[in-house]
Amino acid sequence: MKSKWSLFFLLVLTTVLLSGCLYPEEEKVESQVPDDLQLSSVQKAVEEFQADTGVLPIKTRDMDTDIFIKYPIDFEKLIPKYLAKPPANSYEKGGLFQYIIWDPEENPTVKLVDLRTPETIRELKIRFMSTAYPTFKEQISDYVYSIDFKKIGYKEELTVQSPYSNNLLPLVVSTEGEIYVDYSVDLNNFIKENHVKPKPGEDIRMLLVDAYPVVPAYSLPYTVNDQNEPTFMYDPIAVSAEEQQSTNEQ
Repeated sequence: MKSKWSLFFLLVLTTVLLSGCLYPEEEKVESQVPDDLQLSSVQKAVEEFQADTGVLPIKTRDMDTDIFIKYPIDFEKLIPKYLAKPPANSYEKGGLFQYIIWDPEENPTVKLVDLRTPETIRELKIRFMSTAYPTFKEQISDYVYSIDFKKIGYKEELTVQSPYSNNLLPLVVSTEGEIYVDYSVDLNNFIKENHVKPKPGEDIRMLLVDAYPVVPAYSLPYTVNDQNEPTFMYDPIAVSAEEQQSTNEQ
């Protein structure tokens, strides 16, 4: 009888230990991938909050903030009335994603920002501050250059994981010293695979916004050239003029 109880106890203990080992791993996976159910629950909560209050549950950001990270969701305004808790994959719960509102004026839609990208950019900016060497390597287009990583102490080029594919995406730097992710490969693949022909001058990043839950944050605008290939569409002088006009209108 004693041996039976010992065996029973051992089985229970093993089950508990295995559950303890597996659950954190499952939780870890949930925090690292976009999830349709979580997106839907937050979307519903946002819509109910707006219906009740007339405003969106967002945090305040400067007017010149990157459009893709300009309207982060304030979960404190949604919990507990509209949402039990933040999603497992959200920044607030230790996940990889910042939940944001896209198109707040016309069609408020819950989207995600991959937070691995700003972490890498932040690391690179620290290196930029600690060296007197120029960081430009080769000119990619007007006002946009590749980065000379060796001159700032790296043995290999830094990249970021694409939220859309298995591609590792390069980082580029503008003539103003700002660092961006280069989504050219993903954009080119999307255009070819979906047989689309955007108009020159059209910001083709919107193709990714419409097709995926994750937005291409920390990027420069792109359009297509005569060969229907992605090319940067960036003019810091024009951007500065637009920002000044926006400031004057406020």
